Amino acid sequence: MTMWVFGYGSLLWNPGFPVARSEHATLHGYARSFCMSSIHHRGTEENPGLVLALDEQTDANCTGLALAVETGHEERTLHELRERELISSAYVEKMLDVHLGEGEVVNAVTYVIDAHHAQYCGGMPLEDQARIIAQAIGGRGPNTEYLYNTAEHLAEIGLRDPDLEWLSQRVRTLTA
Repeated sequence: MTMWVFGYGSLLWNPGFPVARSEHATLHGYARSFCMSSIHHRGTEENPGLVLALDEQTDANCTGLALAVETGHEERTLHELRERELISSAYVEKMLDVHLGEGEVVNAVTYVIDAHHAQYCGGMPLEDQARIIAQAIGGRGPNTEYLYNTAEHLAEIGLRDPDLEWLSQRVRTLTA
């Protein structure tokens, strides 16, 4: 049976595992947003950045990619994803149905935000997000790099995200 992973942020441009198949996918009931304070990868405890997370919202939909893990790499992929995504317990690993472009529904490993976790910061105005992203740097590099790579990759694969596009333009202005 194929193991699927739903990518909506850095997994789009840096999955970190062998991908056998990639399909546009929609996850219902969640919104992609910079609602997680990053104290490891894109910021520090002293100067937190922001990373994308899936915030549960009844009427929301998030478009991304359903990534099929290459056969034989499932166990290692799950182990490495958990090391990467569950570093602070702000994300919760769930198996959720995602809808592929052709109408097929697959169950995918998906990382969503725990809205009760200390790192949750949902509902922050875009301008505040831009100011944080413009200056934060963490263990995996500048917060700006994370934003730009994600927004550019979404555009490249034909999945527009107006908030990320606005943030990219605003952060470029702030850092100019």
